[in-house]
This record gives sequence, C-alpha cells and structure tokens, in this order.
Amino acid sequence: MDGGTTGAPAGAVVKQHLIDPEICIRCNTCEATCPIGAVTHDENNYVVDVGTCNFCMDCVAPCPTGAIDNWFQVAAPFSLEDQLSWQELPPRPALPAASGEGEAVDALDEEAAALIAEAHKGAGGRVRAPVSASKPRVNLFNRASPAIAKVTGNIRVTKSGTSSDVHHVILDFGAVAFPVLEGQSIGIVPPGTGADGRPHAMRLYSVCSARDGERPNTNNLALTVKRVAEPRADGGVFRGVASNYLCDLALGDTVRVVGPFGATFLMPDDPDADVVMICTGTGAAPFRAFTERRRRTGGTGRGRLHLFFGARTPEELPYFGPLQKLPAALLDQELVFSRLPDRPKEHVQDRMRRRPADLAALLARGSTHVYVCGLRGLEEGVEAAFSEIGAAHGLDWPATRAAMREQGRYHVETY
Repeated sequence: MDGGTTGAPAGAVVKQHLIDPEICIRCNTCEATCPIGAVTHDENNYVVDVGTCNFCMDCVAPCPTGAIDNWFQVAAPFSLEDQLSWQELPPRPALPAASGEGEAVDALDEEAAALIAEAHKGAGGRVRAPVSASKPRVNLFNRASPAIAKVTGNIRVTKSGTSSDVHHVILDFGAVAFPVLEGQSIGIVPPGTGADGRPHAMRLYSVCSARDGERPNTNNLALTVKRVAEPRADGGVFRGVASNYLCDLALGDTVRVVGPFGATFLMPDDPDADVVMICTGTGAAPFRAFTERRRRTGGTGRGRLHLFFGARTPEELPYFGPLQKLPAALLDQELVFSRLPDRPKEHVQDRMRRRPADLAALLARGSTHVYVCGLRGLEEGVEAAFSEIGAAHGLDWPATRAAMREQGRYHVETY
C-alpha cells in the first residue's frame, strides 16, 4: 500500500494533509467524516492518502484535539507506510530553492486557519461556538512539552460498592498558566508504554470546574473520571489505562497534561441565556462546570439552567449528593434512573417527553442553548424526543435544530 500520487509535474511542490500521532486519540471521527475515504488507520496511527485527499475540510472541525489540522508543503509526499510508522510528525521538509516556495511553508498555518474558519460556516453551523462565549485558548501544551500538574484531590463521587466507580480528580498547576473555559477538555498522557513498546495514547477528559478554578481564584481544575474495568470474553478483565491511572492517583502525584482543547462546546456568557443540558454518566462533567460558573456569576440575568441527567441508580449518578443541595432557582434538574427496583426503566429522553410544553417553549426562544453529552447512543434518543415534542407543539425540529446550530446554540459531544 502506498501513498498514491497527485499527478503533479516532477519537482513540483505538493500540499499534503497529515495527522499528528502525538495528540491523535484514535477516536475515528476523521475517518468516519471523510466523504471520499482518504483517511485510514491501523493499530498505531490514522493517516491521510495524499492521492485521494481533496482538501474538502470535512474532517477538520469535528476533530476533538486538532490532530487532523496539519498541512505540509512537500516535494516528495510522505507515503502511507511512512505515516503509519510515525510516533510524531517529522520536521517540515526543506524545499528546493528553485521551487519558489521557500516562504510558503511559513504562511501555511495562516492558510489552514482560513480554511478552518470557512469550514466552520458549513455543515449547518454544527461546529460554531456560542456567539457570546469567551475566546478559548487551545493547544498551549503538547505531548513533547506538557504542563505538569499536582494532584490535590481525588474523591469518589459515586457510592462505594456499586459498579460505577467515578472519581473527582483535582489538578493544581502551581505557577504555570493553564487557562480553560467551561466546555473545554484536557489531554492526559499516562506514563509508560503499551505492549507494542509505544507510549500510551493520550486520552481526553472534559473539565468539570469553572474557569477560575475548583475554588474561585485558584490555578486548578477538576475532572470527572470513571474507572474502566470490564470483563473480557476470555474471563480476564479489561482495564482502561488512563482511567485507572487517574482514579489511582495519590495526593502529591504529578500528571502530564496536554491542551487545552475545544473551541465550540462552550458555555455562553450571556446571563439571560437558558441552557438545556442533557447527559448520562460522566457526560455531566462540562455541565458541572456550567452550573458552577452560573452559580458564581448568577443573579444578574433571567436565564436558567435545565438539566436532564441519566444513570442506572442514584448511587451510580456522579455528584448525586451535591446536586440535591442546589437551589431550583439556579438549576431545574431532572435526575433519571433506569434500574430502580420495582420501577420501569426510564431514560433521559423519556423524561424529556414528560416536559413537552416546557421544552417546546425553550426551543422556540432565541436565547436557548442546548448541549448533549454522554455515550454515543444518547443522541438518537434525544433527537427522537425533540422531534416528537416539536411536532406536538407546531415546531419543525429539523429546521429549528439547523437554525440553532448556525447560531451556535446546539451542540452534541458523544463518545
């Protein structure tokens, strides 16, 4: 298998789209969104076929880490075999003086930025950030030069004895500036290597604290992490490398942090905005950040927070205790459980159907923002519920959703 050809004359300079293996988290978003099959992968890397890629940019905006956003000017394109063997991007190649492209490489980032900005206008506006959101900082630290944070808290936030072992992990950055906004994520690099001898892949975790710290005016942030330990078909147990690493951290341990990442799943700063948050499990992490931000800045606007939060039982719902203490004036919450004894199963979309008039009124309001976060199957149920609610109240849901996306008011982040 080779990298293909571009049909360019011999000696011509070619623009090549490459994926950075250092920050790629192998989520498959790029391959799934590429309309022409230019992106492929093996057990190590995701790669782009230079002979197939037509620079349509469909894969760029959905990438959660920005790993997809690399553009090289090359005289000889890198083959797929080259890319599959990389652990990091190679240095940008020196171009022949006669090519006249010596300075074009320096301007390449500006070109890519312009293309990304144009791409954000498409796809129904699905990647547009809220108009009133503060400007996020992204990619300040990479795998080669991570920020070093100290663990100052590690607390289980689901009841002991349940199968859902979720931890609230607090990371302090000391004198290192690591600015984040509500809705952004960070990358965690577990120490050590895998069975193949390669460094462990980075994992993304949503920040669950407000922008000014877990406590106001502290240079720290918190994560909501579920320990992954699942039985295998062979009788053994699969243990997630990053989740177990984080859940087992002791106070005083240090962690390598990459990022921050994310420029669209952001909380609007508008105090008059109503925010509808729909989630399951650790998908609540960004919404805890939203709620804490609004709590600290509340009292100045008419907007309310509305939470639909699903779990198997109250004991397995992260932050169940603290949620009970939040005033209804701040958070209108619907906690939904699918495994209660002697009760029929109920999921978040079922509870949404029990609030049709309230949700229809919110959807019709031009200041309402909707966020969906959790397991990938969540989106389908939420879509069906919104469609039914819209049809019953004279709202064209597909048109409403498209308008909200275009205005940066509808966001989905599933995994």
